[in-house]
Amino acid sequence: MPDTPDTRPAPQSKTELFYAFSILALQGFGGVLAVVQRELVDKRKWLTAEEFVEDWAVAQILPGPNVVNLSLMLGDRYFGWRGALTGVAGMLCFPTIVVLLLAALFAGVADVPEVQSALRGMGAVAAGLIAAAGLRLVGALRSNAMGILTCWALVVATFVAVALMRLPLAWLLLAIGLPACLWAYHCLGRIATANTSKERL
Repeated sequence: MPDTPDTRPAPQSKTELFYAFSILALQGFGGVLAVVQRELVDKRKWLTAEEFVEDWAVAQILPGPNVVNLSLMLGDRYFGWRGALTGVAGMLCFPTIVVLLLAALFAGVADVPEVQSALRGMGAVAAGLIAAAGLRLVGALRSNAMGILTCWALVVATFVAVALMRLPLAWLLLAIGLPACLWAYHCLGRIATANTSKERL
């Protein structure tokens, strides 16, 4: 039986929320998408895969780092504005300290060829993590109101626009994101109308 909003696991306190996002942020070297999906969907089950895709899409188009936007949205959902501030604090507090310490250490070895090669290797791993997380989220598209074929068409169009045409994000949102939003709105309206008609029969 699928979890309902009342029975689904949720943070029991703002302290749990803070440490959850702190742990998440401290694992997010080189790309946090894979870690966020694993922590919030697979491990803590605070979100379903479908909810994660929807929330991540909103966080992606808002100004600022997408994962910080997501922590703000989730914190607000569970504990109001105090939760929103707690989520953002969890994302930024410990990672800021770690980054400052690493920056101080890295300044002394930044010109060492071995260190530069090691960082290039970490970049390849980060790219693999993001690609793997994206593939794992494909399953959530099966229940999308637009239909699986439309979703795949949008995935391909976005890949071509980003990887091959190298369009800026603003143009991508206008050219693909806005039509996708309008089409999803149309599909959801059509489904709501159909459900209303069934209830009247």
